[in-house]
Amino acid sequence: MSRITAIIADDEPLARERIRTLLTRFPEIEVVGESADGRETVSLVRSLRPGLLFLDVQMPELNGFEVLEKLHPKISPEVVFVTAYDEFALHAFEVHAIDYLLKPFTRARFARAMEHGLRRLKTAAGAGEDPRLASLLESIRAQQSKGDRLAIRDDGSVYFVRFLDIDWLEGAGNYVKVHAQAREHLLRDTLKNLEDKLDPQRFLRVHRSAIVNLDSIQRLEPWFHGEYVVVLRDGTRLQSSRTYSERLRSLVR
Repeated sequence: MSRITAIIADDEPLARERIRTLLTRFPEIEVVGESADGRETVSLVRSLRPGLLFLDVQMPELNGFEVLEKLHPKISPEVVFVTAYDEFALHAFEVHAIDYLLKPFTRARFARAMEHGLRRLKTAAGAGEDPRLASLLESIRAQQSKGDRLAIRDDGSVYFVRFLDIDWLEGAGNYVKVHAQAREHLLRDTLKNLEDKLDPQRFLRVHRSAIVNLDSIQRLEPWFHGEYVVVLRDGTRLQSSRTYSERLRSLVR
């Protein structure tokens, strides 16, 4: 069997370095590229056509599942998912026999994933789209649409925060600060991605960088040009922007 080319996609440099180091024990694998966000990953896979992709579930620009959705089945590599969280995702991986690595993973766990991946690669030559992968993606999308909480990694632990407990979300580039029950959690994601997962009847974007839970609003104070100062129950004051003020106005009609 000729050497298998691989791409490592993870926005954490240390995570990419760990996978690259562990792969030195598998001489049949050649790392041909690394990427730090979803769009870069799509571009690399399209240009390098790797046989194996180590894919982080949560990355900037596009998450791991969105990356796969953008790849044509004929160039989709075998995938070892890398995740720091998510019971629904782990369950889906197990049901559909797709390998995953749960951060922080051990050397032994990595070896088991590689053994399974190499067996798959030896038998999958020219097989085209894997129906188990398509089924996995369908399950993930279904679970995301029904999910009622966020899984947030913090100092090696995973915190589960119910959407109902979130007061507001603060966007900062490729990160989101989750304000919930007087605590703050930093999540590696974009505000746009989270907005798509939230119930629009319960959460409202009031600014380019802020989404609020309607149940957390104590009062609205009129501001200039039809804008508002949104005052939350904990005293937080958020300035709405004109672009997002229309629905706020509907709350007081």
